[in-house]
Amino acid sequence: MEQRLKSEAARLGFAACRIAPADAAPGAGERLRDWLDAGHHGDMLWMEERAEQRGSPRGLWPDVRSVIMLGMSYAPGRDPLALADVPERARVSVYAQGRDYHDVVKKALKALARWLVDQQSTALKVFVDTAPVMEKPLAQGAGLGWQGKHSNLVSRAHGSWLFLGAIYTEIALEPDAPESDHCGSCTACQSACPTDAFPAPYVVDARRCISYLTIEHKGPIPHDMRPGIGNRVYGCDDCLAVCPWNKFADMGAANRAFLGRAELAAPALADLLDLDDAAFREIFSGSPIKRIGRDRMVRNAAIAAGNSGDPALIPRLAPLVADPDPAVAEAARWAVERLTP
Repeated sequence: MEQRLKSEAARLGFAACRIAPADAAPGAGERLRDWLDAGHHGDMLWMEERAEQRGSPRGLWPDVRSVIMLGMSYAPGRDPLALADVPERARVSVYAQGRDYHDVVKKALKALARWLVDQQSTALKVFVDTAPVMEKPLAQGAGLGWQGKHSNLVSRAHGSWLFLGAIYTEIALEPDAPESDHCGSCTACQSACPTDAFPAPYVVDARRCISYLTIEHKGPIPHDMRPGIGNRVYGCDDCLAVCPWNKFADMGAANRAFLGRAELAAPALADLLDLDDAAFREIFSGSPIKRIGRDRMVRNAAIAAGNSGDPALIPRLAPLVADPDPAVAEAARWAVERLTP
């Protein structure tokens, strides 16, 4: 059963499939509570509200016996850091340049779940990122990889470029061996962070993380964080991109659904500043970027414009000073002040 399951997962587009028992990550709940108590989750109150369910698979579903952890590769075809010195262009995180991973991974998960039920009748549940599931500790418990010092999963076969999905089932499947930590003395991801978001190895303070600030955070971005954001308008890949294990990643395993769209590879900041709601929805249809809405995207673009050093962007920023969204208007004023000689 286990081998046939993995073969079917590969046929459906998953680069990795491993199995863990329901108790594979015994310390995850305690580490989560410590992280929440430190306030590292920022405005993500949903992390705290369902912490007990998130702490262990049986906290969410008492009948689960096995957890099938799956990884789908989105290994990039180009250097994620290539636009670092091109300030007039916006940087969009690699994972968001293709189709929305929620849709792609969930469709494949449901197909695998149907196959499993056909093989052996069972109750099961499928999860992709939106449920209270500790995907990364469970993935380590299943042997997909380990949680690196940047807190994300690192795979010896796929580097830092895996989307994770999970299937909880009542079937007692034969588990795979867990993966051990292979970070060693390396601190590349810690050193690469532009906003010093790692108070300690394996711990990220979301309040200082560019991905959190540009995606999850809804209000004005703290002024002391803005210079570090540079020209990033949606997420940040720096800590992932510098991981030495990416040298061994199987670039050919990337799912074609995540190939970057040309218009998202290096969008002009000037074009993003001009977005209205209708244009935003048209451009980002089918992309995970659509979830932040026009206002947050334009707020981010205004901050990137303020970091660009290019006064030619002032005419694009000027109308935004009176934008109905207070965070957009404040970011535009800040940017204009930065760019005015």
